[in-house]
Amino acid sequence: MAIEKGELIVVGGGLAGSEAAYQASKRGVHVYLYEMRPKLMTPAHKTSGFAELVCSNSLGSKLMDRATGLLIHELKSVDSLLIQCAEKNAVPAGGALAVDRKGFSDCVGSALTQSKNITIIRDEVIEIPKKPTIIATGPLTSQDLTNAITQFTGSENLYFYDAISPIVSKETIDFSKAFYQSRYNRGTREEGDYINCPMTKEEYDRFVDALLDAERVSLRDFEKEVILGSKKEKKTYFEGCLPIEVIAERGKNSLAFGPMRPVGLVDPHTGKRPYAVVQLRQDNIAGDLYNIVGFQTNLKYQEQEKVLRMIPGLEKAEFVRFGEMHRNTFINAPMVLLPTLQTKKRVDLFFAGQITGIEGYAGNIASGWLAGVNAARLITGKEAVAFPKETMLGALCYYISHASADDFQPMKANFGILLPLAIRLKGRRAKRKRAQAYAERSLRIIKEGYYADI
Repeated sequence: MAIEKGELIVVGGGLAGSEAAYQASKRGVHVYLYEMRPKLMTPAHKTSGFAELVCSNSLGSKLMDRATGLLIHELKSVDSLLIQCAEKNAVPAGGALAVDRKGFSDCVGSALTQSKNITIIRDEVIEIPKKPTIIATGPLTSQDLTNAITQFTGSENLYFYDAISPIVSKETIDFSKAFYQSRYNRGTREEGDYINCPMTKEEYDRFVDALLDAERVSLRDFEKEVILGSKKEKKTYFEGCLPIEVIAERGKNSLAFGPMRPVGLVDPHTGKRPYAVVQLRQDNIAGDLYNIVGFQTNLKYQEQEKVLRMIPGLEKAEFVRFGEMHRNTFINAPMVLLPTLQTKKRVDLFFAGQITGIEGYAGNIASGWLAGVNAARLITGKEAVAFPKETMLGALCYYISHASADDFQPMKANFGILLPLAIRLKGRRAKRKRAQAYAERSLRIIKEGYYADI
């Protein structure tokens, strides 16, 4: 298909690509949005829908004094399509913004298909287009396009392994042992937003022993690193999404201080805080499916069923989906990208989403927003912009484009990458006050006119 002047190609219909296509189209640019599914599926995706959430159904905290929450508030203030769809399809999750997966995807897809400025093409892109382009193909970019990206960047691709949590049917949970509750009663529902399965020390120890003894899935061919035609296996994990068996290897109590920490919870059956707890979060609006929070795993399915049934309350649970682990791909962004998300070698070529090394759903949406806006600005004769480093969006893009290229790793939204405050806050609640001050500064900068002309 011939792409005319004033038009844009977006490759990938995930979180970043969908947001990018929408933002560019809203600014008068005609967008050709390529999505290879269902013609070519990935090992992790289950549908052909736009913005499919492959891992958790939570976009992270929606509290303004949390790093991800600040980013979500920033995106709301600049009219992000995907945040609007997330809020329309939200499910109870305490202080987090969790969504009904299908409803969220359908909402995004509806907005894209109804836009007169977006043409959707269900096909694989195997080469980098020579026209203005945003590559937002995510962590499971097809091999042909991965090879093309490797050739363009002149550097090796980097890989890490990401994992998916199991999903349980609520009606099969034993509530004589499990209970509803949010940490410190911060939930949106009186009974609590999370289902909790408490463990005694003895139950926890037996669970960890079984977890460590369980057999894991061997890496598949597509997960073996391909570098300049030679194959070698590289088992590295992103710290923000470790499989539970990998966490358990770090020490007997590592899970009890990690995803199974019992803080802020009291078991109503005993009146005491459990030694450890497994939490489940609502996964759909109907409320009949719950995912096991932080329980990404690469155990074999039969091993998962055996180990997970050792969790009190899940002895007879129906597992609608077991956990999986899959390869994630990202570029060496400090060598390739500018803070505007343009490539250093080609100003009309942008990258967005997880392939840039920005981690987390909200971060991927944010990078898609900026890439779409900047591509539209470039096409309409304006300069691309970098958001201020006082904002979470700006700080993330600055980080991935300025970090050390020798040991570059993916980065999630966090207050540590923001420009420091002009004043130092001290005292018992200094950390929360500092986070609030960061949030107020960022949103004030956006509100006071930075976004007005973008």
